[in-house]
Amino acid sequence: MENDPEQPAQHQPDKPLQPNSVKDMTEKTTSFAQYSGIAFQMLGTIGLGVWVGLKLDEWQQNKRPIWTIVLSLTAIGASLYLFIRQLTRK
Repeated sequence: MENDPEQPAQHQPDKPLQPNSVKDMTEKTTSFAQYSGIAFQMLGTIGLGVWVGLKLDEWQQNKRPIWTIVLSLTAIGASLYLFIRQLTRK
């Protein structure tokens, strides 16, 4: 009588959601840490470029922030280069 169409199907409770395996959790954590590290590296590189540019403009008493612009754009380019290089390294 297991497959009797006249009897209503018994509803079995859903299994509680199990967290992914430890391996999956570790991979997600490692991935998160890696991308967070890349973000902080980019932030530090750009921040250092801007800071050095500001100091050079202050030291040379420039009316226009030439060094700040040049070094910040250079730092952005360098950080993007490092970002792409780290992504393709996988």
